[in-house]
Amino acid sequence: MLLLAKPTRNLFFTGKGGVGKTSLACATAVGLAERGKKVLLVSTDPASNLDEVLGLKLTSQPTPVPKVTGLSALNIDPEAAAHTYRERVVGPYRGVLPDAAVASIEEQLSGACTTEIAAFDEFAKLLGDNGATSSFDHIIFDTAPTGHTLRLLALPAAWSNFLETNTGGTSCLGPLSGLQAQRKLYAATLRALSNAKRTTIVLVSRPDRGALTEAERTRAELAGLGVENQRLVLNGVFTASSDDAIAAALEARGAAALSKMPRALRALPCDEVSLLPFGLVGIPALRAMLDGGKSSNAASPVICHASPACAAEAATARRRPVTLSSLLPLIDEIAASGKGVVMTMGKGGVGKTTVASAIAVELARRGHRVHLSTTDPAAHVDMRLADEVPGLEISRIDPAGETRSYQKEVLATAGKALDKQGRKLLEEDLRSPCTEEIAVFRAFAQKVAAGEDGFVVLDTAPTGHTLLLLDATEAYHRQVSQTMSNLPESVRRLLPRLRDRRFTRVLIVTLPEATPVHEAAQLQQDLARAKIQPFAWVVNQSFAPLEISDPVLRGKAAREQRYIEEVRQKHASRSAVLPWMSTEPVGAEGLQRLARWQPERKDRHPAVAVAGVAVENKSARSFV
Repeated sequence: MLLLAKPTRNLFFTGKGGVGKTSLACATAVGLAERGKKVLLVSTDPASNLDEVLGLKLTSQPTPVPKVTGLSALNIDPEAAAHTYRERVVGPYRGVLPDAAVASIEEQLSGACTTEIAAFDEFAKLLGDNGATSSFDHIIFDTAPTGHTLRLLALPAAWSNFLETNTGGTSCLGPLSGLQAQRKLYAATLRALSNAKRTTIVLVSRPDRGALTEAERTRAELAGLGVENQRLVLNGVFTASSDDAIAAALEARGAAALSKMPRALRALPCDEVSLLPFGLVGIPALRAMLDGGKSSNAASPVICHASPACAAEAATARRRPVTLSSLLPLIDEIAASGKGVVMTMGKGGVGKTTVASAIAVELARRGHRVHLSTTDPAAHVDMRLADEVPGLEISRIDPAGETRSYQKEVLATAGKALDKQGRKLLEEDLRSPCTEEIAVFRAFAQKVAAGEDGFVVLDTAPTGHTLLLLDATEAYHRQVSQTMSNLPESVRRLLPRLRDRRFTRVLIVTLPEATPVHEAAQLQQDLARAKIQPFAWVVNQSFAPLEISDPVLRGKAAREQRYIEEVRQKHASRSAVLPWMSTEPVGAEGLQRLARWQPERKDRHPAVAVAGVAVENKSARSFV
């Protein structure tokens, strides 16, 4: 990895869920420490598995990592940070304001936006206060601040002052109400992020269309905020080492995605890390990651034993084969109700859009009236499906268009009686990223209401965005009542509809990997706090049940099994486990094939399509 040759003091690893940010951040930290540097590794991920990877219990204080001289690590707990943040804001008002007013402030500070800023508050101390980290040569962050957070904090001080004094404003008032005291620290933090000599943003991706699209979106957004020193790491690059047809198909798909990489992303300095046949848990495995597995203590071509976790995966693979289960039973149960809302939720890149589209196509093919929509600006819903499948209607909630409409409406109502200065400040308020959340939320409520007349299948945005929509309900009620004479019926009835398990069915989609499963589990907990019970889990794109001869893919399949078992035994009352398909499920026929796929069917031809050629694969199960 050329990244290790001349690293800046601060390194931020960011990217879609499941692309390997934590593994790469840990491996980089180990590599720099073993070059004689003093390194602090920091995780801001709410579903951090830093403890698991490093093999020790971490706290919010730097903890030395055994067997790696010079390396310390810590976990920033976003929930604990949010609690501290809320107390700092609310504490001075306890016993001064009426209890109802204090409760209202606490409600404003209960959303995901507050948690995001609170986490920023914690690592701002590490990044913007040089004295706090003066004993370290490098600070490595697993999960960088999002563009959403940076835009929020970059708003002028006048915005905070306006929100503290004006009751007619909109957007997320709470999170900014306590920032004034921290403004100098935040300003120093933003300067450090945009200083190319001090900070590098490492965009982590896989050779996958969705991951590369997300990396380009992040690159452009951060560049627009003045964060220009960026580089790309392509993780999990795969080259087949056998004549295994599945391996050949995976290599071909990765090559196709890389050939269509956005030009600006292609121009960045780039490192490539191969897909490895062992789990990246434990210091020996992290060392092996940096040299492509050459230093691993491999006991077999399939699984290395660089850590106890690798050995456990091998034992699991020998002991218990994974069985597949299809979407059909879930779709049958959904179809029996005749109407309602289906929502696919989870991290970005796990296949929410594909699963949502497959369900929508199958319901429409059964004669139901179906509306498929997405609230995810990065989603790739195929609009042509509406022409191919009778009874299927498709739409996209356009965040930019919804925001313009909402801004216009608020200026015409709440801004009508303001003087010139007040209107100017309100316009600044409405340029905040939180305005987009509220605007999209309103359109989301209207889509859910349409489930009274047929099926509505919603491909929702990645976890944080979705929770902002759900958490915004009560705050949105207040804001709408300030600007409109009547609360929209769709908004008033939204939460009751989402909580009605006969009307709304939430499918949590994940991959059989540590980070996607653990963040999905966190999502399920957050939904439970909102009194929303998931209908089922879908474990997508699994290699575990397939009969594979390629040694790297056999290692990957063995690692997946522990996470599939975790889903089935700990998290899901219903589940489907879907295989990785060598032919992507696109178009009406491909999506219907995914929806109707069933394991161990004997009437299907045992062949896989590789780059347009049918290749006989006698050992493969019927997964195409």
